Amino acid sequence: MNSPLLEKISQPSDLKKLSSQQTVQLCAEIREFLLDNVSKTGGHLASNLGAVELTVALHRVLTTPTDEIVFDVGHQCYTHKLLTGRREGFAKLRQLDGISGFPNPNESEHDAFIAGHGNTALSLAVGIAWAKKLRGEPGQVVALIGDGAFTGGMVYEGMNNIGGLDNLLVILNDNKMSISKNVGALSRYLSHLRTTSRYYDAKENVRSFLDGVPVIGPPLKSAIQNSKAMVRRAMYHSTMFEDMGFHYYGPFDGNNEPELEGILRDIHRQPGPHFLHVVTKKGKGYAPAESNPGNFHGVSTFDLVNSIPDPEVAPKESFSTVFGNVLNKEGAENQKICAITAAMKYGTGLQFFAHTHPKRFFDVGMAEQHAVTFAAGLASQGMLPVVCIYSTFLQRSYDQIIHDVNLLKENVVLAIDRAGFVPADGETHQGIFDPAFLSQVGIPVYSPSNYAELRYWLPILLSDEMQGPRAIRYPRGGESAALAQFGCSGREYDRLYTAPDAKAVMVSYADEVEDVLTAAKLLGKENVPCDVYKIVKIYPFTPELISEISRYDVVLFAEECVACGGIGEHLEMALRKAGWQGAYIHRGVEDVRLPHATVPQIKQSTGLDAEHLAQAIRTWKGAES
Repeated sequence: MNSPLLEKISQPSDLKKLSSQQTVQLCAEIREFLLDNVSKTGGHLASNLGAVELTVALHRVLTTPTDEIVFDVGHQCYTHKLLTGRREGFAKLRQLDGISGFPNPNESEHDAFIAGHGNTALSLAVGIAWAKKLRGEPGQVVALIGDGAFTGGMVYEGMNNIGGLDNLLVILNDNKMSISKNVGALSRYLSHLRTTSRYYDAKENVRSFLDGVPVIGPPLKSAIQNSKAMVRRAMYHSTMFEDMGFHYYGPFDGNNEPELEGILRDIHRQPGPHFLHVVTKKGKGYAPAESNPGNFHGVSTFDLVNSIPDPEVAPKESFSTVFGNVLNKEGAENQKICAITAAMKYGTGLQFFAHTHPKRFFDVGMAEQHAVTFAAGLASQGMLPVVCIYSTFLQRSYDQIIHDVNLLKENVVLAIDRAGFVPADGETHQGIFDPAFLSQVGIPVYSPSNYAELRYWLPILLSDEMQGPRAIRYPRGGESAALAQFGCSGREYDRLYTAPDAKAVMVSYADEVEDVLTAAKLLGKENVPCDVYKIVKIYPFTPELISEISRYDVVLFAEECVACGGIGEHLEMALRKAGWQGAYIHRGVEDVRLPHATVPQIKQSTGLDAEHLAQAIRTWKGAES
């Protein structure tokens, strides 16, 4: 691919040497580079295609890391990474030893903060901006926030605490909101006037003059401000941002680099806090992504010519789609069932339920806390809410689970997608905490290892025979062929593998069972007999399970969960309480800062692959001898 300008950019300062015409050409080269590379590696595409001009304009005006750009979520950071010396790293984007798909200060001094979850950028930017002021350091802090983040409450919490920060700029990258031509044109015109130094200086001069006029000055200033507010309300429909203390500019065309750069330069010369509203085209430059941006938000490798299908069409079978189809069927038979998600309808397989039962489907936006407490309210009135959230995002609602759901034992079902290890997205997107934090408060947790178990247990969790909060968790993607062959026994645990005279047993759940089975077979070839148990109800344990496990001299428990507080610690305590005095080996996640890599690579790095598990038994065997 020929990218003569992009290949000359090794640091942000190189951008400042380009002419306006070259900058426009650079944007085209970046978009071509992103399409070519992400189609080969996978990654977040549509949002990055839309943010090219905005990111280029920011780096043309700002000087990072003196100025700091705080991304919300970070899906839109690819152009930023390209412009800050990481072009070569895109060949291994989101792969082991390659660059992350999100900003991370450990990767570059130009990354202000880690950004994997939404709604956080404004609070972070306020903290960084205040630190700069307190330490007397120069530089502007920019919070770059997508419109989706404004569905979460933390943005407004941060907005309510901007104080008098004169070094803060918030940019709303709006790629969904529809703005009528009349209002948009007038707002852009007024905002253009307001970005000029002449407008700002005149406004400040009038304020200073009126403050100095005795008796009549302050009332007159108040009257002018009130009149301006009335005009503003008529022009903008909403003055929320200005009412919270920002100087508001916009909306502007976020894909017009020269215009955007000019606006940013004017704003940069004036004390803040500023709020810049830009409108970008998600997926810009690639027609399939422009017409179906949701489908191209996060992609696997794909053919640029024969692209992936419409998101309304059900994807290939996965735990998410199996869950969605079962819930849809159960929803037809039980009118109390409601489905709730936090901006992840397709990701959680709820498109089927949403289509069939629209009145009982609720997408609350990027607001996991609200989702859980909203579910508690529904449950308190006799409904049966099913809250479908990725494991990594469910942890954001932990207080609501404890206080609003669990204290009163509300009838809420937590459906936890992307449970366990998650490839490519790295440390911010792992599903390794939910078994620990749910078991800590006594919530029953089920973790099927194949589709058959999911199809069997989900209806039971939705039935009247179960009451109070309960959870069912399942991995990302499809089932393991090795685990699928076991089907579903209908039992809360199964002994999958039996070796004659086994004194050791390996116990696990979900996807990790496959590694445990492989480890047992490796040991069998070495004449080290080892049995294998798979548990579906991972907490609390049935007395029968504890009784059976207690027959072995050594128990190894492996899980894709944090070791501290994980299910393995609960199992050891239960065994010890039952009087068992054998050797216990617990293998879980010790270092939660996991690499962006494939699941097998993550397992190897955490010691949860078959060879490491087998070695743990060998070590015990050697010590016993």
